Amino acid sequence: MNTRVHVYVSGRVQGVYFRSHTRNKALELGLAGWVKNLDDGRVEAVFEGNEKAVKKMVGWCRIGEGHARVDNVEEIVEDYKGEFSGFKVRY
Repeated sequence: MNTRVHVYVSGRVQGVYFRSHTRNKALELGLAGWVKNLDDGRVEAVFEGNEKAVKKMVGWCRIGEGHARVDNVEEIVEDYKGEFSGFKVRY
């Protein structure tokens, strides 16, 4: 079953390649969607794909990678739309 999750990640998640690591992990898991920095210091992302892979991705977002420090992840489950053809970093 496919699902879609919209997340907002807060902490030290800008300037530490969080978007790039997120893109790489999403592609590794076969997910589609996007990730971008927000003006308030958070990172926003949308993940679509297999429910199990999306759950793994959200779990990864709670930890991050490298020099990131994740303080909070707000997770919003949305209706699956299948609107993305890959996973991109948005600017």
